[in-house]
Parts: sequence; C-alpha cells; structure tokens
Amino acid sequence: MTILKSNQPDSGTRLSMAEILDTVTTGEVPLRFSAYDGSRTGPEDAEFGLHLRTPRGASYLATAPGDLGMARAYVAGDLELVGVHPGNPYPLLSALGEVHFQVPSARTAATIARSLGIELLKPPPPPPQETLPRWRRVAEGLRHTRTRDAEAIHHHYDVSNTFYEKVLGPSMTYTCAAYPTESATLEEAQENKYRLVFDKLRLKEGDRLLDIGCGWGGMVRYAARRGVRVIGATLSAEQASWAREAIEREGLSHLAEVRHSDYRDVTETGFDAVSSIGLTEHIGVRNYPSYFRFIDSKLREGGLLLNHCITRPDNRRTSTGAFIDRYVFPDGELTGSGTIISAIQDVGLEVRHEENLREHYARTLAGWCDNLRDNWDACVAEVGEATARVWGLYMAGSQLGFERNVVQLHQVLAVKLGDKGSAGLPLRPWWQG
Repeated sequence: MTILKSNQPDSGTRLSMAEILDTVTTGEVPLRFSAYDGSRTGPEDAEFGLHLRTPRGASYLATAPGDLGMARAYVAGDLELVGVHPGNPYPLLSALGEVHFQVPSARTAATIARSLGIELLKPPPPPPQETLPRWRRVAEGLRHTRTRDAEAIHHHYDVSNTFYEKVLGPSMTYTCAAYPTESATLEEAQENKYRLVFDKLRLKEGDRLLDIGCGWGGMVRYAARRGVRVIGATLSAEQASWAREAIEREGLSHLAEVRHSDYRDVTETGFDAVSSIGLTEHIGVRNYPSYFRFIDSKLREGGLLLNHCITRPDNRRTSTGAFIDRYVFPDGELTGSGTIISAIQDVGLEVRHEENLREHYARTLAGWCDNLRDNWDACVAEVGEATARVWGLYMAGSQLGFERNVVQLHQVLAVKLGDKGSAGLPLRPWWQG
C-alpha cells in the first residue's frame, strides 16, 4: 500500500487542501483524499475516498467542523464520496470513523487559516434543505408546542409516500424491526416486530388498542387483522391518508381507524393496551411526565403499555446532533432508557420488562440503505438528488451509530396496576422473543 502522506509544513508556508487534512489527523488515514487544487493524500489503492470539488466545499468544512460541515458540502454537491453508491455510503462512513482527528496547535491553526484565506473562512449559505423555516426560528423554550410538533412531523414524514415505499419496502414501517433469525428478510423482521409488540401487550380478539404515532398504520392493521379494535393517531397527513387507504383495501374499516390528529386529542379511554412505537423521540424529554400521564389515563386497570424508541446508551445527553436536527428530525431529543423507565414509573405505571434491540436497528437500517441504493433513480426523480443524498447519509450514519453503541433501541413494557397492586399478569414472560 502506497501512502501519500504530506509532511507537516514549516510555518509561513501556504498549505494545500491535502496538507491541511494531514495536519488535523493523526496516524494512517484509511481513505484517499483529493481536492480541487490538485493535492491528494492517503493510500493510493484505498477502496474508498473523498474528493473535495470546490472552494465552497472547503468553506463548509472549515466553518462547520464535524458532521454538519461534511453534510453541507456533500448535500450541495461540493464533496464527492468515491467508491460507494450515494444511496448506501455506509462502507465509506465506516472507514471514515477510523480517522483520528487532532486539534492543531495555535501556530498550525494560524497557518491553516492563512492558507484558506479570508474568503473561505466566511460561512457560505447552507444548502436549501437546511434553510430554517419560520416555525424553527423561535426561542428554544418554545419547542414542542402543538403547532411546532405538527410542523416537525410534517417536515420529516410528509416527504413523499412514494419515496418511503421505495425505501421502507412493502411494510411501510419506519421503525426498528425485530429479526427472528440471522437470515430473516427485512419484511419478515418487520412482521415479527409487530408480532412481538402484539404478544407483549397480550392482545386478543375483541380488545381495544390505542397506537400513538401510528405512522402508515402497520401496527394498526396487524392488530385489526386479529380482531382487535384499534385507533391510531398521527400528525402526518400523508401517513394518515396512506393508512386509511390500506385499511379500506384490506377490509378492516370496521375494526381500524387512523386519525390525522395530535394524540392529545384522543378522548376515548379504557383501552386494554397502548403502543407507542417510535414517537417518544419527538415529544421532548421535559414532556415525558405529561406524555406518560396521558397514557396512564387511557388505560384500564391491568392495561399494558409498550414504549418502543431510540435511546442513548447513557442518561445525560438529549441532542440528536446538528446534522440530524437540521436535515432530518427537527426538535428530536434522545435520552437513556433509565430516564424513560423512571418517567413511566413516576406516573404510577409499573415497568415489568425492557430490552435493547440495538443490533436489530443496525440491520434494519442496512436494509433501508439497500432499498435506497436499488431504487436510487426513482427516489431521485421523486424528491430530488439533494434530499436523496440526505437520506443516504442519515441512514448509513445511523446504521454505524447503532453498531457502535452511539444509540440504542429499547422496548419498555409497563402495566397499570389494579386494586392493591394487582397486575393480573403471568409470573414469567408470556411471549416468544
């Protein structure tokens, strides 16, 4: 393997783009790098690489170091990922994760700044996909009002039902699957996830289920096919429309209903079970107490809650990161499973079981990335290349995050106790894993 690693320059010299990269990394860089100024570094025979096409791309990287600057340059077309398909850049991101960055000394930082010049140190306008709409240019404390939550859901989920059909596959399920075997397909794993939730909630024909944040109605229809009466609620108009058509098509209208509404507008009570699959990430950590109080008020005594959501491996951080917040999940917040369990128990529900499906989500994301790659032309035609690039980068990066325990996926099962602490449940788990 031939390494073209630039030497550290003397002070006073002007650095090329490749030399700047060399000064802010340590050890071997497992990628080849080239730039518009003709400079290059890294192994010549590396399988993957980065090509910085324009000075604007350099400006994005310099003025927003980290994932946000790279995302801006890539989405705008100023940074090219070499050796991977834009629908599934996971292999390159995995290699990039092995690069060790270092903070340059003050003297070296000054040399870098002088080499870039004043023009490249002025932040260029971000790509249109990042431009903040009016509803996001408000005080941080005003997050998670009803109006803003509806706008955030619209931003993420009302992209295009056709686009989601290409990426998610026939199940139209945008949450972690549960793989029963190593060889299971994505569709088999999504069906198994609904089976797992259904069984954990001990649902049976004639029961009543409330599915909060029901998406395209996958859980709603799974339960209704088995004789359960279900109400689903979603803030996405596109999701609600698609789900209603699917319910009608399957002849389930007498059992299943999907409402385009805030979950807080559901007035019915006495449900045998509540499922919350992939919603907790959107409501804000400070709203956990009111959220789980709402769920408690909807359950009958002995009723069960299944909360399924992305979490952090610790209970300290809540940010999703600049790239995901600005391009993918506006206002999303993640915390640890301990915080969620505490919030559930603090409203009086009793947690009976929890499990981490982290590796399952990595496999799920790999399947979605493959779908985006395989349907790339159709997806680009539907939403545009820049948005398709956002999704490829987001899903591949998320796959890496689940693999490396940056994020997790926890299912928490809780019960609303009856008189004198009665749960009315079997002594041991009653479902197949």
